[in-house]
Amino acid sequence: MTQPSKRTTFIYWISTGLFCAFMLTSTIPNILSAPEWVEIFKQLGYPLYMLPFIGVAKLLGVITLLVPRFPRLKEWAYAGLFFDLTGAVYSGLAVGGFHPQILVMLVPFGLGTISYLYHHKRLKPGH
Repeated sequence: MTQPSKRTTFIYWISTGLFCAFMLTSTIPNILSAPEWVEIFKQLGYPLYMLPFIGVAKLLGVITLLVPRFPRLKEWAYAGLFFDLTGAVYSGLAVGGFHPQILVMLVPFGLGTISYLYHHKRLKPGH
């Protein structure tokens, strides 16, 4: 099997690293049930026991993306992290309506999409 190009590898790791860093900004506070996240969950009407669960799930997803190999598990991690982002955007829109600040969520969606596409590009021989 041939190795992916340096450009492909570079784009993959930069986008993956930034995507994972973004996801980690909420992961640790979720796990620790930080007061600001408890307040957000209360406003959204979610049970507080879900907060550390979601944090641990995101942490496991981030670890999976950063550890080499395990392509099938990475598929699940990408899916879970995108479900989390989609759920966060939907919840915010459903409870608070549209606010321009929600557009910041385009960043992790974009980074995650680039990471995902280049993950698959790296799996194909000759790329």
